[in-house]
Amino acid sequence: MEPLTLTKPQARKIILYAAGLARQAQFGTGIEAVYRLIDHLGFVQLDTNYVVERAHHHVMAARVPDYEPEWLGELTADGRIFEYFTSDAGYIPMGDFRFSLPVKEGFSVNRKPVSPAETRLMKQVLDRVEREGPLMVGDFENDRLEASSGWWDWRPAKVALERLYLDGKLTITRTKAFHKVYDVPMNLIPADTDLTMPSAEEFARFVIMRTLGALGIAYVKEMAWRARYVKGNLVKKELEKMVATGEVRMVQVEGLKSAPLYMLPHQQTEVELAGDVFILSPFDILNVFRHRLKDFFDFDYQIECFVPAPKRKYGYFSLPILVGDTFVARMDAKADRKQKVLLVHNLHFEDVELDEAMIGKIIVALKAFVQFNKCRDIVFKRCNREDYMEVIGGAF
Repeated sequence: MEPLTLTKPQARKIILYAAGLARQAQFGTGIEAVYRLIDHLGFVQLDTNYVVERAHHHVMAARVPDYEPEWLGELTADGRIFEYFTSDAGYIPMGDFRFSLPVKEGFSVNRKPVSPAETRLMKQVLDRVEREGPLMVGDFENDRLEASSGWWDWRPAKVALERLYLDGKLTITRTKAFHKVYDVPMNLIPADTDLTMPSAEEFARFVIMRTLGALGIAYVKEMAWRARYVKGNLVKKELEKMVATGEVRMVQVEGLKSAPLYMLPHQQTEVELAGDVFILSPFDILNVFRHRLKDFFDFDYQIECFVPAPKRKYGYFSLPILVGDTFVARMDAKADRKQKVLLVHNLHFEDVELDEAMIGKIIVALKAFVQFNKCRDIVFKRCNREDYMEVIGGAF
């Protein structure tokens, strides 16, 4: 079958529809919309950064207007979603649980050799959780022998807990303060959950289907990323078979010279966008693969919290602002929770012209974002467009 040829605007619309960003409330409202979104994307990345509300809540609130942060905890407690580290840490629909098993096996088999003392500690930690029930790292004595040398210098009990979690012997829930609570799987995984280990072919096909469903159009490298902790995975081989059988379709985008692109044959290609405004997390499914933003949206974006301060161009934690299918700005913001003020250190507009209606939609989105971060006011420190800032500032 010949590759399907798309224009770049068509490709953008397909990608945005797959990401749930074609219009506000694309998946509806309420806690069921949150579940539908997670079930559709297959994976929602979580992150600990708390400059503004955490990424997983941000992803939900951008798409579900009445979103409440406690809903993720409720869905976890009800056994409808679970947290695990596949390609990154994230929330996954419980129906996909069996496809986390190859990743768990990969962590266990491919880990550097563990000493007898570490093996004993892991057994002791697991025995204690099985006897006492859910525990946090603070419930274990400080067993560090030397002073901590940095952020990731975990003490032995914490290392043991994390290894048991990655191996699948423990599962995780979260407190309201976002602290991890470790428990045995039988207390969180519903009894009717399929625990059958998928074959290598099944796992590869699952990764391909899930990646294409969430991204709309994808390169091989994004699919491979989703399987990166399963060594020797068959993603590339199975993708070739699926193209040959018509289960996956090759795509080419006009004006884009790139590696081969793929999409699902039933993917909707004629997509209408509502022209809504979305203030997005850096860890949103739309933004985590930087090369995609350049290729499809002509948007050169980088989260700069990982960049040394002197080299930052836009700010520590700049949030992309999308209008329709165009990234129009990036906003470096921080929630001052004591003063209940959203501080916008820098609102930088891209080289695009915005009309009055677009600016009005941006104002509405900013007001919603202030409320989402439990703030009452917003303060703008810097902006590269005085004309836009005069209108926006006057609305608050």
